[in-house]
Amino acid sequence: MAPYGKALPMMETPQLVDLSTLVQPRRALLDAGYDDNHIARLVRAKILHRIRAGAYVDHVVWHSLSPADQHRLRARAILLVAHPATVLTHVSSIIELGGTVWNIPLSHVHTTRLDGKAGRRQRDWIQHRGSLDEDSVIQVGDVSISAPPRAAVEVTTISSLEPALVTVNDLLHRDVMSEASFAAAAHRYRYWPSSLVSDLVVRLCNRHVESVGETRFDFFCWAQHLPRAVPQFKILDESGRTFARVDFAWPEFGVFVEFDGRAKYTLHRRPGESLDEFLYREKRREERISLLTGWVCIRITWADLNDPVRLAARIRAILQSRAAYRP
Repeated sequence: MAPYGKALPMMETPQLVDLSTLVQPRRALLDAGYDDNHIARLVRAKILHRIRAGAYVDHVVWHSLSPADQHRLRARAILLVAHPATVLTHVSSIIELGGTVWNIPLSHVHTTRLDGKAGRRQRDWIQHRGSLDEDSVIQVGDVSISAPPRAAVEVTTISSLEPALVTVNDLLHRDVMSEASFAAAAHRYRYWPSSLVSDLVVRLCNRHVESVGETRFDFFCWAQHLPRAVPQFKILDESGRTFARVDFAWPEFGVFVEFDGRAKYTLHRRPGESLDEFLYREKRREERISLLTGWVCIRITWADLNDPVRLAARIRAILQSRAAYRP
């Protein structure tokens, strides 16, 4: 229900698991004839799972949910006891938007109240104090959340630069918000505590970056003082038609980058195609790109990104060796 019962703008999001009826409050179990001892026995028998004090869910259901959906369920348990003016904010809002969260803890639900008040921090609940106008709140399904531009800025205040950039790029790429609306929100909330990261995210974000791995590589180039590569670069064939699109490219050096993440092996395999067949097709694609362009390919993995100094030295050496290249 919207805070204070007022109608809020609705927003469509990717199809998420419907959690609206899964939380079983203690009072509902008592009304059904159970007592506290019986409830405790059901938890020990792994029939019920205790989400938090006074809130339960089917044990099998809980363990079938992703960490993000477990966070969403915990948020609904909290909203059952929260003040009616409570809105999900920060990373809790991002998750309700179907947003990508990387390297940001999901152990705490984040909320803010429309009346500007806040309760004490709890083990699983951070209640932020701040001004939250009704035009900054939207309704998604059965919960009220901070609007995407504000939620994106909120995330920049609770995380470091790289995780915040992952979330913002995802929202931009999926057209959940625009660069202009995010920049405007960052300017509006520029005096918030811990908001110094916001300005950097505004400068570095890019809606054309499509995945966590690609965002991390883009950030890596900036952090290691490498030339910023062009994301989603189109490769043309002899007829001038688009043959392929590479993850990143330095056209001025004649170098392109392909990020080998798990998503590539699952999202881009054809129906019935084995992994070996997919890898062979990728190899042929890479060879064709090199023949069309005369460029060299650098393949990047998650493990490479975990050793940025070594990776930067490798890339810098390749770019220097290609310094004489002329498009």
